[in-house]
Amino acid sequence: MTSEKTSRFVRLRVELVLEIDDAGALTKAALRRLAEEAADPGMPEGERAHAESAVTEDTAEALACLVDPFDLVSEIPGIELQQASWSTEPVDYDPDSPDWDLDEDDGDEDGAADADEDGRAGGIG
Repeated sequence: MTSEKTSRFVRLRVELVLEIDDAGALTKAALRRLAEEAADPGMPEGERAHAESAVTEDTAEALACLVDPFDLVSEIPGIELQQASWSTEPVDYDPDSPDWDLDEDDGDEDGAADADEDGRAGGIG
């Protein structure tokens, strides 16, 4: 692999399924985060009120308020986060269902696992 053929940019895809076992604690943490951010004069009052309402009514919104993709990569030397997006949604999760096979997106049409040019594939499962 030569440097002329290698992009400096890499897309990292991460999918997590989390179990919320204390929605109240999650909501309180999100409200604390919003209060800290509200101390920043850049957050308009209307935006803060909307965010507080959203995290109070929806645990997925509370989680999204607390997750920061920058935290995943900020300590890794030699990289700079260029763009990030994330979302949350409630899901019906059944770990025994084949629909939740972590490797389902890793196979191509002939069943071989996807890998980069070095032959590496990532994932826990």
